[in-house]
Amino acid sequence: MAEALHIGRKISKLRELRGMKQETLASELGISQQAISKIEQSAEVEEDALIKIATALGVTVEGLKHFTEDSVFNNINNFHDNSIQNNFNPIEKVIELYERLLQSEREKVEILKNSK
Repeated sequence: MAEALHIGRKISKLRELRGMKQETLASELGISQQAISKIEQSAEVEEDALIKIATALGVTVEGLKHFTEDSVFNNINNFHDNSIQNNFNPIEKVIELYERLLQSEREKVEILKNSK
């Protein structure tokens, strides 16, 4: 259950669903990509930083704190419900993320082919 409380992982998942790279989030926050990486590995993040991160990700702090992957899929099924705090279509973002990951893998394979 520790993962449910791990705020860094939630930040990472939301950032990925937004199709945002660490560098982009870092730039919006005025910090380094390495700092974002460290935040995403942290179980806890200071409230001031959470406010800035949530704003950059387009969610509320409470939405960020209570984010779960299950909630994304529940929101897909209940997207007419007024309690949804996310202002993006989760299905589109999951598909977009999958396509990006697939493209990344294709690029890795191409790099490996060309390095021989």
